[in-house]
Amino acid sequence: MTKSFYITTPIYYVNDSPHIGHAYTTLACDVMARFKRLDGYDVKFLTGTDEHGQKVDKAAQAAGVTPQAFTDKVSQRFRDLTGVMNFSNDDFIRTTEPRHIKATQALWERIKANGHIYLGSYAGWYSVRDEAFYTETELTKDSDGQRIAPTGAPVEWVEEPSYFFNLSEWQDKLLEFYDAHPDFVVPESRYNEVRSFVKGGLKDLSVSRTSFSWGVPVPGDEKHVMYVWLDALTNYITALGFPETGGEYAQYWDGREGCSPLHVVGKDILRFHAVYWPAFLMAANLKPPARVTAHGWWTNEGQKISKSVGNVIDPIALVNEFGLDPVRYYMMREVPFGNDGNYARASMINRINSDLANNVGNLSQRTLSMIQKNCDAKVPEHGAFTPEDNALLDGAYALLSKLRAHVEKQEFHFVLDSIFALSTQANLYIDQQAPWGLKKTDPARMHTVLYVLAETIRVIALYLQPFIPASAGKMLDQLAIPEDQRRFTFASAKHSLIPGTPLPVPEGIFPRFVEEAEKVA
Repeated sequence: MTKSFYITTPIYYVNDSPHIGHAYTTLACDVMARFKRLDGYDVKFLTGTDEHGQKVDKAAQAAGVTPQAFTDKVSQRFRDLTGVMNFSNDDFIRTTEPRHIKATQALWERIKANGHIYLGSYAGWYSVRDEAFYTETELTKDSDGQRIAPTGAPVEWVEEPSYFFNLSEWQDKLLEFYDAHPDFVVPESRYNEVRSFVKGGLKDLSVSRTSFSWGVPVPGDEKHVMYVWLDALTNYITALGFPETGGEYAQYWDGREGCSPLHVVGKDILRFHAVYWPAFLMAANLKPPARVTAHGWWTNEGQKISKSVGNVIDPIALVNEFGLDPVRYYMMREVPFGNDGNYARASMINRINSDLANNVGNLSQRTLSMIQKNCDAKVPEHGAFTPEDNALLDGAYALLSKLRAHVEKQEFHFVLDSIFALSTQANLYIDQQAPWGLKKTDPARMHTVLYVLAETIRVIALYLQPFIPASAGKMLDQLAIPEDQRRFTFASAKHSLIPGTPLPVPEGIFPRFVEEAEKVA
């Protein structure tokens, strides 16, 4: 039976254009989705946009357009990014869609019917920028003496009628859930942070607003719109057909093979996903997700990214300058997932030139060029393998189990470290075996060495597909690998290259990056 795997990005708030953080989160999900598909899973990968709330309402007013017109425009930018970055999402959800409004109202009604929502009035501090409520003890003051949220966002005092979710009654249930599922939040530091927050005590949560109308109407009381986070979080089950609990919902949400369903989020919104969301779901007698993975923030050349500073990193500009796959590779290799990361131009160029061009690119180009010239442009025949040959080949085939273990923990940098260690080993092998010298002294051995190298390159390319799909695809094209033989099940000796297969003329896939000033010089 095919295992199911469901992975989601947070849905992105449409008050601004996509930046490197959005691209990074979705890329991590894309890599997971591609890896799982190649490994035989039935995958559903969801992303989209969060379009309700006071912040969007105010941004639309400032732009002089209706909230719907505003969200239509900005949401499209995020949809466009999926194409630019070659993301393989299966669905793109918008919280203004009828299917989502239906699902959100159905979830509300289930929670309310179970006695977990009541009508009261709210008086307290609210951050429009964060779309979050804060207690007095959580606030600090800025240099002007104004209260600010832990995120640095301004807060305002709000008093209005409100429906409440009885979050305070879920403290023990959540702690029991965390204890029973110690890998519910990763990395471990974030798990401890969430558990500590809940252990410190929970207060009932205001889940409706009356001071604005841009939101999902509360069923039976349309003077109220739902709190944007109850609305937004529901998207993960909207996309599975909820309130229907058969079909995709049963397949991807209730099917608990592996670590699905998996939410990947930034650390700034972890509380909503790891505290509020499982409580909402349990209150509706629905299963929580299997895991929430939180990653860090990016800085730019060591400096905090800020619109006011003017150092926001546009992922589309990076792709236009460096190329898509080099950008995808850099973002997944440079930073251990879960940690904060720093974008540095010099580091990007070094990764392109040292890793892609000089390592795997050089290995592929010189091997295939020698085969083209010395083996009639065909996969070479081979003789008996030596211990050195078998060490390289067996290591390549055995690597998959190690990669799987890293992917399950979202340790993408370790996956790439392992793949490139194999490429480095192959480069050392080619230098030691020196097939160019064997051409005269032992041509049969030369053919075997080149076969071993080509087969190793095939396996490396298979493993690289989730990260740099277009470039890995070109590597496999140059080895004449059919499209239906590119799944991970083919990374074995049983499916090794067939001697005599004609190969196309090789072309460089990973060019070195040269600064314009160097080109002129």
